[in-house]
Amino acid sequence: MNKDAPRQISEEKAFVLMATLCAKREYCTLDIRKKLSRYLLDDNVIDKIIDRLKAEKYIDEARYCHSFINDKLRFDKWGRKKIEFTLRQKQIPLELISNALLEFPDEMFNESLETLLRNKLKTIKSNSDKEKRFKLIRFAIGRGFLMDETLACVERILSSK
Repeated sequence: MNKDAPRQISEEKAFVLMATLCAKREYCTLDIRKKLSRYLLDDNVIDKIIDRLKAEKYIDEARYCHSFINDKLRFDKWGRKKIEFTLRQKQIPLELISNALLEFPDEMFNESLETLLRNKLKTIKSNSDKEKRFKLIRFAIGRGFLMDETLACVERILSSK
């Protein structure tokens, strides 16, 4: 039997499975809803399970938001815009996203950006400073960093080399 094939399970078993998942790492409501929909459960049952997971603190959107931002900033070197965009795609309320982003100082984003751009600069084959500048800016913007912080960091890096 294909383990990814949809199958029907009881409400209690679905709750236990999701509680076990949530105990191992953070999940948002949308992630859990997608996982539960694979078990051919009614929307009412899914809502009931999610409400119970929230009531028992297995799902906490604010905690998820903080954890997501921390991981994406430290490990993936994402900027504010990309983090915010991804969290909004996961249907996290904008107020929670804004509050969670405020917990991370600008210095953390700037350090992350500088590390990212210094590593990227080593891989750029161009001799022209103008072309290097353009490639670094485009790379940083693609990672979700703001234009003003990107420009300042690129100038610092190129003037110090």
